[in-house]
Amino acid sequence: MDLPASHLETSHLQASPLQASASRSVAPLACKPPRPGRAAPFLPMSRAEMDRLGWDACDIVLVTGDAYVDHPSFGMAIIGRLLEAQGFRVGIIAQPDWQSAEPFKVLGRPTLFFGVTGGNLDSMVNRYTADRRLRSDDAYTAGGEGGARPDRSTIVYTQRCREAYKDVPIILGGIEASLRRIAHYDYWSDKVRRSILADAKADLLLYGNAERAVVEVANRMAAGAKPHELDSVRGVALFRRVPEHYTELPADDLDSADEAAMRRPGETVIRLPAYDEVKDCKEAYARASRVLHREANPGNARPLVQRHGDRDLWLNPPPIPLTSEEMDSVYDLPYARAPHPAYGDAKIPAWDMIKFSVTIMRGCFGGCTFCSITEHEGRVIQNRSEGSILREIELIRDKTPGFTGVISDVGGPTANMYRMACKDPKIEAACRLPSCVFPDICPNLNTSHDDLIRLYRKVREVEGVKKVMVASGVRYDLAVRSPEYVEELVTHHVGGRLKIAPEHTERGPLDLMMKPGIGTYDRFKEMFDAAAKKAGKKYYLIPYFIAAHPGTTDADMMNLAVWLKKNDYRADQVQTFLPSPMATATTMYHTEINPLQGVRRGGSEPVDAIKGMRQRRLHKAFLRYHDPENWPLLREALRAMGRADLIGPRPDQLIPLAQPPGTGLGKEGGKGQGQPRPGRHPGAPRFTTKGVPLGK
Repeated sequence: MDLPASHLETSHLQASPLQASASRSVAPLACKPPRPGRAAPFLPMSRAEMDRLGWDACDIVLVTGDAYVDHPSFGMAIIGRLLEAQGFRVGIIAQPDWQSAEPFKVLGRPTLFFGVTGGNLDSMVNRYTADRRLRSDDAYTAGGEGGARPDRSTIVYTQRCREAYKDVPIILGGIEASLRRIAHYDYWSDKVRRSILADAKADLLLYGNAERAVVEVANRMAAGAKPHELDSVRGVALFRRVPEHYTELPADDLDSADEAAMRRPGETVIRLPAYDEVKDCKEAYARASRVLHREANPGNARPLVQRHGDRDLWLNPPPIPLTSEEMDSVYDLPYARAPHPAYGDAKIPAWDMIKFSVTIMRGCFGGCTFCSITEHEGRVIQNRSEGSILREIELIRDKTPGFTGVISDVGGPTANMYRMACKDPKIEAACRLPSCVFPDICPNLNTSHDDLIRLYRKVREVEGVKKVMVASGVRYDLAVRSPEYVEELVTHHVGGRLKIAPEHTERGPLDLMMKPGIGTYDRFKEMFDAAAKKAGKKYYLIPYFIAAHPGTTDADMMNLAVWLKKNDYRADQVQTFLPSPMATATTMYHTEINPLQGVRRGGSEPVDAIKGMRQRRLHKAFLRYHDPENWPLLREALRAMGRADLIGPRPDQLIPLAQPPGTGLGKEGGKGQGQPRPGRHPGAPRFTTKGVPLGK
């Protein structure tokens, strides 16, 4: 095998402010495309492909719960191509049959390690609904059928890898591992589980965007290092003893208001409440969650340690964000930009969704408590350069079959955070706030949309591009600060509908979500409608709302339903809060404590959690007030709430008194006895949550 480039290789890339402020020096990411003719057309999935490449073995085998699509929207493709660029021979085992260890031997024994990921989604989120019902489909599987991966895929795959080659190190990565890196509440089993590293019995866990970590780990292991010797790598979790020269800061003392927030001289580590404590004590769980989220800024985060039985789980500080040059080097790698040929003509829905789209940035500083983007990607925005983005659009135009001239999305986790950052790097490196935009937009945040507007204009000028859409969610509280951006967006980048997410109308749940008030949505809608009118377009906003979020009362949902009817919104599909691993709102759901405030034994702020299925169905029914199947449940609830005045035929009343024959007899949200739903109010738009208009 060729010797890989050293992870300490020097480069022309300049360190970012966060790199400069980090406690350990960080070398630029060494990411050079292979020399011409050295890149594999696809990373091999079979021995025959290895033979064609002249390989007797793989150095690294990546095992994933997704179908293998060689495209930078798929995590295993990024990691695989990045390691290939380091000189490693990388193979892929995608969605193996997990009933035995044999499918995990298909590429032979890797010389360095197995890399295991559940895929682009947590396997439980992928497989089950918010009502814990089994999904019948899987967007990351050829043919779109469910059942191609096991529950808790990362754990199962790791066990099979160990059975296949018991002495080969196993390294976990991806979002499932990232969001389960400490003791965490698992909604589907309704209990607190250990760190996935303990349950999987793997050697290392890489969390967050792991490009830096995986390059350093692979190169050091190639030089002879053992996994337990990689305890200095940022973004790594492993079991280790606390070194004697470290000072422990006791965040596990629940009787103290001191949550280990104060800085101490020398090397320090924060001790979280132990697994045995957080599984039995909800205040201990809320304290651990609060401290974990506080120690999320790579500029000032300190190591965390959490006892699991007789061992200490050690989490190093988060990875340093990639510079634009480094992001470019990752996205410029020689991806085939297609599914592996082994799938033939089978459709992979996730690929069909993104094959004409371009990711321009990573991260989100919104801090929405129900979302896990920040916990995985971080709140510091990582941006690609204009040149890299334009090159990818040209590749889509020239190499992606079926391209008709329409770029389906130019965005990221949030469409309009491109190149937004703190005005002062020193403040950014020291900040511990969970959001840059709540309760108000931070005065230190640069909210200029000028770079994004310039990018949009350059993208539209690419030869062969007829239309460029923005399908990622727009953060409207930022957009209202730039009328020029709103006009640019509406005039050129909306295809009739634009999705945004006010999530609710009532201040109580919005504060616990860390979202702006509905008045900000109203201002954005005025600007959107004015821009559409000026452009001579008839466009619609598609607002998303959440049912059953912690802290939401029945009255809150009733008021939201009244607002929806007043504004002629009829959501055909709605989102019920799903407690995903590690999210702050999941802590609220499990503990009924608000971790946004101080957590202390007997002195924590309570939060109502909507746990009963009947109440969850009721909150969902309020969002679908127009569906006759929900009317019996809503009538009963409104009468119990003393709001029978909302039952009747008037336009200002929420639901009618009479029940159409054959409806209201089936399950909530069903279609009754085959009876048609009543017609919509004249002029009232009806959309699914995917933004697709329903037929009249």
